[in-house]
Amino acid sequence: MKFAFYTLGCKVNQYETQAMERLLLRSGHALGRWDEPCDGYILNTCTVTAVSDKKCRNLIRRVRRARPEAALGVCGCYAQVNPEAVRRLGADVVAGTAGRAAFLDALAEAALTRRKRELWEPAAAHRDFERLPAGGLAARTRAMLKVQDGCRNFCSYCIIPYARGPVRSLPLSEAVEQAVQLAEEGYREIVITGIEIASWGADLPGEAGLTALIRAVCEAVPAVRVRLGSLEPRVVTGGFCEALSPLPNLCPHFHLSLQSGSDTVLGRMRRRYDTARYLESARLLRAAFPNCALTTDLIVGFPGESEAEFHDSLAFVERCAFSAIHVFPYSRREGTKAAALPGQLSAQVKEARAARAIALGKALSRRYRAAMTGAVRQVLFEQPEGSFFTGHTEDYVKVYVEGTALHNQIRGVNITGLSDDGVMGTIVPEGREIP
Repeated sequence: MKFAFYTLGCKVNQYETQAMERLLLRSGHALGRWDEPCDGYILNTCTVTAVSDKKCRNLIRRVRRARPEAALGVCGCYAQVNPEAVRRLGADVVAGTAGRAAFLDALAEAALTRRKRELWEPAAAHRDFERLPAGGLAARTRAMLKVQDGCRNFCSYCIIPYARGPVRSLPLSEAVEQAVQLAEEGYREIVITGIEIASWGADLPGEAGLTALIRAVCEAVPAVRVRLGSLEPRVVTGGFCEALSPLPNLCPHFHLSLQSGSDTVLGRMRRRYDTARYLESARLLRAAFPNCALTTDLIVGFPGESEAEFHDSLAFVERCAFSAIHVFPYSRREGTKAAALPGQLSAQVKEARAARAIALGKALSRRYRAAMTGAVRQVLFEQPEGSFFTGHTEDYVKVYVEGTALHNQIRGVNITGLSDDGVMGTIVPEGREIP
């Protein structure tokens, strides 16, 4: 039978979809496109904002109207938090954020019999790390390695602890084993990801923390670039930087979660750091990894955010000199503490502030990329785009070069100038390339 996937949300969702693709292929099924006739459709959902919820509902309705004869399975965070809504919209198989193999088996059965199944269980019951095959399909150059699930932070704006449940970790030995397997399959870069990787190992008695995991993975696959997923500032200490800076294959790109550059807003968000602690984390990283890229997320228009607090936030963002920022207007999410806070701002105010933050982010990105001109950088090439071949540097800047047949190669590139979303370059002579 043929199945198609549609994925909303974060890198963890992308990882889990890729794992489910592999599981289906191992079972003898084929993969199709979402917009073509298939025996079954699988929607892997996100619930991080009210907008995400709306997208999920719209997609369920659309596929149910367009393919009434096919089986529809819905899993992921929205299905975990709102199983009743998913069921009412006509899903045949409803699961949440665990039990993917059983979910796929039930969907394959539903494609033959249209038997409806519900495999949902409360997120608090998710106590074991779910083992799934790492890596994507053969044409991909970068693989995600999920090492952690769940969250215990309970930030006031976030529903994810209720969707993902408690912290669960993949044991270090298994993470290393999966990394070695990915290297043997030909991947040139591995992204260590999870819902909140700073808490990796908290549920494993006697297991070392995140620093030990990163070192073990890097040392197990010395010819593969290793990139880190989003980090909480509190995990970045002097010891963290001292232990990791000697690793030559650790990418000097750190996505350090911020959310706001105002201490009073951070307090209302129930974040576990202030701007002084954040700035210290950034300083430590830049001292240990000179010229590294720092990227972040920023929420604007949080309840009660004054113009002065927003100004402070933008000033702090500029002081941090990020290479890229992802800007999100605050989205009121029922079921969170922030939804009940006073001072909910209008859509117009949030959109205007988002536009100002995005403009600053573009200026900071351009400044960072302009400083690369004249340097030789190592680029992992991924795919052709028009007349160019594109890839990413170790600090995750997109590079365009003229060339063909560069897929999955790491080549030295002389950076010659800027493009709209990255930089332009030329391949360096043979003697300066790496294998």
